[in-house]
Amino acid sequence: MVDFVRRGIEVLERMRSLKSTMAMWSKRFLWTVGILWVSLSVSACSENISGQGRGGGAKRAVVVPVTVSAAVEKTVPVQLKAIGKVQAYNTVAIRAQVTGELVGVHFTEGREVKKGDPLFTIDPRPFEAEVKKAEANLAKNRAQLENARRQTRRYGEVAHKGYVSQELHDQVLTNATALEAAVRADEAALESARLMLRYCHISSPIDGVTGETKVDLGNLVKDNDDANPMVVINQISPIYASFAVPEQNLPEVKKHMAAGKLEVLATVSGNERDVVKGELSFIDNTVDPATGTIQLKATFANKDKFLWPGQYVNVVLTLTTRSGAIVVPSHAVQTGQEGQYTFVVKPDATVEYRRVTVGRDVDGELVIEKGIAVGEKVVTDGQLRLAQGSQVRVVEEGDAGTGEKAR
Repeated sequence: MVDFVRRGIEVLERMRSLKSTMAMWSKRFLWTVGILWVSLSVSACSENISGQGRGGGAKRAVVVPVTVSAAVEKTVPVQLKAIGKVQAYNTVAIRAQVTGELVGVHFTEGREVKKGDPLFTIDPRPFEAEVKKAEANLAKNRAQLENARRQTRRYGEVAHKGYVSQELHDQVLTNATALEAAVRADEAALESARLMLRYCHISSPIDGVTGETKVDLGNLVKDNDDANPMVVINQISPIYASFAVPEQNLPEVKKHMAAGKLEVLATVSGNERDVVKGELSFIDNTVDPATGTIQLKATFANKDKFLWPGQYVNVVLTLTTRSGAIVVPSHAVQTGQEGQYTFVVKPDATVEYRRVTVGRDVDGELVIEKGIAVGEKVVTDGQLRLAQGSQVRVVEEGDAGTGEKAR
């Protein structure tokens, strides 16, 4: 490089010596030619040095360490997943059917009760008095009716012989008929009074768990107070879980439900180890036009009271099973601008960028509909450093997992 610079300077000096013979050249032109010569010399020198560096050895390709997993063929369940809400199998709001003072509470809040267990007692004394009054009226009218019937028989005999007028005979018959009606009314009144008396003793109509008591001893309770139930009882064994699925899945759900029972699994968020098994029991008769979903309901025995009304649960509805499905770990499939893809490791330790079509996600595994064959190895970790044809080094290898079985 020094020689090239020196030669450039010599050229400038020679041009200055020729100044007398080249007066017509401008000074600027001379300097431009000199600078151009120096620039070309430096450029040539740089290329020479760069060429020597390249000739000293080729750049080494980067080998990327990756984790891989082999695509496997297996039988997988065809499932629908949703978020569900637990509902009581039956809910009963206990209300008084008579008005009176509350004189007895026979249960503990939040505890289980059985059908027929006593819950409340309303002061029965006024209703006992009504029963006695109705019994007395009935007895009086029955006695009068019996007397009227005897008179009817006597007057019937003598009226036939002409000893009494027909008018008198008709009056006796009318009186007996009226007393018969009065007796029937008294019998109905007595039954009503007895019914009101029974309403004073309130018992549980179902097996369930009681909620908070809304009334205390000594309070006056009103009959049929819809706004203020005395207590609410929820039947939780069995119990429901309601959930919604897209309307596009409705034909498939109906088809498989008609063929037999469909299993439904439910887990509480944060406690996925405890799985409750039930079965699909209800499909709503209307699609919600606002959400495009159809409401379903599953029934669970819930003997251990694990599920509780109002809880949100993760629901998995199994429709059927599919054999011969090709699966890979879900994290082997990436999403790019062109869609979903994965990197397949080739025998020469390079990778191939492969577009794939995926199906359902089953317990951390994706069903591959198109793009991968059984046995091909896909990259499950290290994809961010890869491109088509990248060289790789496998640091860990395994098959697609079997997934965690529900208990």
